[in-house]
Amino acid sequence: MQDQPTAIELVEAVADFIRNHAMPQLQGHAAFHARVAANALDIVKRELEVAPTANAEEISRLKELLGREGNLEELNLELCNRIRSGQIALDDPQLKDHLWKTTLTKLAIDQPNYSGYRRAISES
Repeated sequence: MQDQPTAIELVEAVADFIRNHAMPQLQGHAAFHARVAANALDIVKRELEVAPTANAEEISRLKELLGREGNLEELNLELCNRIRSGQIALDDPQLKDHLWKTTLTKLAIDQPNYSGYRRAISES
């Protein structure tokens, strides 16, 4: 285990530096690229915060859906193969639930301010 600061705190500090210290001194393409870099760091931070729990929940759903053990990559590959072969129907309620929850998690990491995502989580 590492001492402080955590990876999340380091990523947050770099994003803050870019936004509040570097960007005000930049113009044009450099300012644009700095904004992109800060936004990318925000995504990494959310990934670090959300992914461990989200991945465990996804694995649990996949194990139940597929009736087998495996890691996330293996289980997702098996899911794709079963959908492709027709062993799991696209209108299967358990599949729909899994795909919906997985999509919401991906949006929480990548685009948490997306209006469709905000509406979906407020309705659930």
